[in-house]
Amino acid sequence: MRRLKGLVILCFFIFELTGSAFAQKVKEADLSGSWYPNDPAVLSGLISSYFQSAQIPRIKGKNVIALICPHAGIEISGPVTACSFKAVESRRIDTVVVVGFSHKLDYEGIAVLDLSGYRTPLGILPIDMDLTKEIISFDEKFSSNEDAFESENSIELILPFIQVACPAAKVVLLAIGKQSFENSELTGKALSEVLAGKKNVLFIASTDMSHYLSYAQAREIDSESGDLITQLDSQELFRECAGKNRMCGPAAVTAVMIASRKLGAEKVCILNKSNSGDITGNKQRVVGYLSAAFVKENDKESEKMHEFLNARQKKELLKIARDTIISYLKKGKTMDVKTSDSKIKEVMGVFVTLHKEGQLRGCIGNIIGTEPLYLGVRDMAIASATQDPRFPAVEESELKDIDIEISALSPLEKITDTNEIIAGTHGVLVKDGYRSGVYLPQVATEMGWNREEFMNSLCGHKAGMASDAWKKGKCDIYIFSAEVFGEKDSK
Repeated sequence: MRRLKGLVILCFFIFELTGSAFAQKVKEADLSGSWYPNDPAVLSGLISSYFQSAQIPRIKGKNVIALICPHAGIEISGPVTACSFKAVESRRIDTVVVVGFSHKLDYEGIAVLDLSGYRTPLGILPIDMDLTKEIISFDEKFSSNEDAFESENSIELILPFIQVACPAAKVVLLAIGKQSFENSELTGKALSEVLAGKKNVLFIASTDMSHYLSYAQAREIDSESGDLITQLDSQELFRECAGKNRMCGPAAVTAVMIASRKLGAEKVCILNKSNSGDITGNKQRVVGYLSAAFVKENDKESEKMHEFLNARQKKELLKIARDTIISYLKKGKTMDVKTSDSKIKEVMGVFVTLHKEGQLRGCIGNIIGTEPLYLGVRDMAIASATQDPRFPAVEESELKDIDIEISALSPLEKITDTNEIIAGTHGVLVKDGYRSGVYLPQVATEMGWNREEFMNSLCGHKAGMASDAWKKGKCDIYIFSAEVFGEKDSK
């Protein structure tokens, strides 16, 4: 009888555990097999390959509060999403809050997925149920609404990246209904207050950029939108983007920007800008993608350089360069230039590069700034057009066929670990006694070089050293970042 009683108790205990497990409802993936592979090995391998290829500016992962990620089909936007997560690859993250929106349903408030997990081909991603309930109770506009997450790519396409990049993390999933500034502001406030003081938390704003423009139009519009994001002005961002073909998730980005600023973000680093035309080759109707990181503190001067000029400032500098060259070729005198913009009055290094029909036509600059940026642009524009010893002086009749490109440079930073060099992101100066050479960051991109090819050419071809001098410690190495922009980008 005692033995039977024990069996009854044991069976009851098992029933309780099983019943409890069944009560923990899990959301099943809707888009695997269509928007991304449903084979776990293929999916994890694809994401891992994107991480390995991703190259971004150096950012201390512990200082990243939030990311912006795209949410298109993984084979199209996945490389850009990987750039976002690359910024936190060495950091412990316990909670990821994904703020998306509903593409299909029209509702007033903010939906929160109040389940125990979300199953993708990589397994069940656990939801932080305590934080979820805390957010739902923050305001009546937050509600449990499973329907909002059905086939919602602004949420689901982010999740496999979280599972690969942050395998120990739980998630909180929000989908904004009506994309109003009021909903964005409320979401930002709720996230900053509920999560204030909690460690190892990461916010993600899910959005694609412009939709179905030509390749050239998309590049211009997405660049302007990126500039708006870096200004960290949530009201201005929402005003310029909501209801316009700049991004599909302005409310999500605005909400995360508000939360990030309240939690100490001081700047935004644009990590990657691309569009579907870069992947598919179809440049008639493209969708834009952007990855970015909201960063809490500015430890490195070089980080301050990345995307620090807005569209208006870039336009003014390009105009100064072209007007200067025209004036000099016509009158033989250096044009008097003035500006009221304090940012482009800052002293920094600058290069001006001229291209004619896609070929280099002149490039001269100063690595170390000796004058305000706008005056440096003026002087280097003249030098590039008339003093580059590799080319004859530009003639006035050529100007209509010449595109101008400007590279504004960060201060030099001496390094000893060559693994810090990111091809396409860093420019490099090498010095060995009287021998030296410098390549701008875009050289690697234009030539399709990896780090080794870039550095071998810099040392062996440009500086006249042994091509492996950089590997063997036989030269000093300095890196810098550059914000590169040109007339061709805006055409």
